[in-house]
Amino acid sequence: MSSTVPKSSNIFWHDCPVGKTDRQNLLKQKGCVVWITGLSGSGKSTLACTLGRELHTRGKLAYVLDGDNLRHGLNKDLGFAAEDRAENIRRVGEVAKLFADAGLVCIASFISPYRRDRESCRALLSDGSFIEVFLNMSLELCEARDPKGLYKLARAGKIKGY
Repeated sequence: MSSTVPKSSNIFWHDCPVGKTDRQNLLKQKGCVVWITGLSGSGKSTLACTLGRELHTRGKLAYVLDGDNLRHGLNKDLGFAAEDRAENIRRVGEVAKLFADAGLVCIASFISPYRRDRESCRALLSDGSFIEVFLNMSLELCEARDPKGLYKLARAGKIKGY
């Protein structure tokens, strides 16, 4: 992942009088990141949305960051080469941290194949508010489910490096 040191030396952090603890007290919940990772088709998005719905039902404020959804906007300029995947996760980690700092339960649902990228995201939340969930589904089961048809395209040679 890229350094968080700005390229300009003329950028300074601006502290606001309402802080993380104030927001958590207002919401009556502690902000955190639940990072759901696993193969394509393992059920990450389904679990994320189900968890988001359950938290809402219990009166907790949560927001789901889904890999495909963010690639429609924030990360639409990125491809799937290793460096683009790393940048995708770096950006998501920064957004997830902002949501957690705002007092929300941020549910991040991403393939995020590289441990170093997930560890960099974890390091952004110094107080241990990063919960990683790996959906340990077999490749065979994910390929059988194949909700997006990606495994079929990869087997046909239409997706490189999948």
